[in-house]
Amino acid sequence: MPTVKPLIAIVDDDVSMREAIEGLMRSLGFDAEAFSSADDFLKFPDINRTACLVTDIHMPGLSGLDLHRHLVALGKNIPTVLITAYPDENARARGFGPGIVGYLTKPFGEQDLLDCIRSALPPGSDGEVDL
Repeated sequence: MPTVKPLIAIVDDDVSMREAIEGLMRSLGFDAEAFSSADDFLKFPDINRTACLVTDIHMPGLSGLDLHRHLVALGKNIPTVLITAYPDENARARGFGPGIVGYLTKPFGEQDLLDCIRSALPPGSDGEVDL
């Protein structure tokens, strides 16, 4: 039976950031899906397969933190990495809670993002390449 690669979902309204993270995840051996809004992600038919969510905090409509809280309310406890170009200590403090595995300020290093994602995955289920 073939092994299923972990699925990393990226939700960011910034197309260049979204595509960069998606490309990085694929290059590291993960399955990756990118979405321009929280609403688009919530309509994703494979949402239950998501091993880790990387989402921008500041987006039109539902914010990344609100998206995480909405998923938790639905019983979908997806480990989440919050990313932002507008660091705010209050938002950072509110952001840390159950299921939040990282808070990164753009621009962030690839290794920092990978470390957050790996901390969310069961041992041995990460991508195939180390940075």
